Amino acid sequence: MAPTPDIRPVGDLPNEIGKTAARELSHNGIDSLQKVSEHSTKELLAIHGVGPKAVAILGEALTARGLDFKAP
Repeated sequence: MAPTPDIRPVGDLPNEIGKTAARELSHNGIDSLQKVSEHSTKELLAIHGVGPKAVAILGEALTARGLDFKAP
């Protein structure tokens, strides 16, 4: 079985979110900050492998781009 390639970076997602979070977001069709902004923090936290630290890092990246999470 071939090793799974390291998929970071995924789109414009920050590397700091970690390999697992990046992989799981990508598996869920979220491969850019624009797509992250289409989800609430609750939706993102429901994805296995995406925890509070990754969501906080994504929040900072969204703010830097003038974006925000979807309202709950």
